[in-house]
Amino acid sequence: MFYYVLKYVLLGPLLRLLFRPRTEGLEHVPETGAAIVAGNHLSFSDHFLMPAVLKRRITFLAKQEYFTGPGLKGRLTAAFFRSAGQIPVDRSGKAAGQAAIREGLGVLDGGELLGIYPEGTRSHDGRLYKGKVGVAVMALKAGVPVVPCAMVGTFEIQPPGKVVPRIRRVTIRFGEPLDFSRYAGMENDRTVVRAVTDEIMYRILELSGQEYVDDYAADVKAAAQERPAGLLAGRRRPGPGAAQAGPGATAAGAGSTAAGAGASAVEPGAAAAGPEPSRGQDG
Repeated sequence: MFYYVLKYVLLGPLLRLLFRPRTEGLEHVPETGAAIVAGNHLSFSDHFLMPAVLKRRITFLAKQEYFTGPGLKGRLTAAFFRSAGQIPVDRSGKAAGQAAIREGLGVLDGGELLGIYPEGTRSHDGRLYKGKVGVAVMALKAGVPVVPCAMVGTFEIQPPGKVVPRIRRVTIRFGEPLDFSRYAGMENDRTVVRAVTDEIMYRILELSGQEYVDDYAADVKAAAQERPAGLLAGRRRPGPGAAQAGPGATAAGAGSTAAGAGASAVEPGAAAAGPEPSRGQDG
């Protein structure tokens, strides 16, 4: 109930007034039934701007830290995020990835919209990073379409570390739903879930126009903290429209990458179907 109060009375109208979000492709979001909306993650504001333009309620998997803060402020923050449709997910250890998948499948089993950031954390530099395969596992297990989404301009209004966002117009683009029913029952095949994830990331890339980095954002962040600036930039890929622009070494469409196991090489230890999304969704 409070979700709709936030959306239509308290927060939603204010966000629409201040940021005047321009929406493209909103018709691609199913009006009924379970579906996954998979987007890039550039800003803390993403959690609120996307729901503000959707006609349906959407539930996100969010990092557990938002729900475990101490004192009155922590309790108020937890209550707010629950009211805003967020589900806490522990991002530490292998079991956390399985827990995130269980929580996500619970939302989809209820016929609802599930919001996922496949990168697993906010981009610290505005680029698009390699996706974790949890989104593919959930899509195949639940048998639901995936709607790619691109937040454009939210990094500029509120990059990581900025508390108060700048007032500037943003754009939210939704792409055509991706149907992966041809891979039904193959959610335990590492090659398939990697290829499905790469296709999702490629579609996000096409919508956002970001520079792509074929490394996990969390790994690049961690390495950047350990090395002097400029020594680590990640493995770059060409932008949308260039040959092989898509994530990983797989071609853009899953039909060309994948169905056959062995059609695309899997990075050692990178794409196990369960544990990979262990970092959950950052905020």
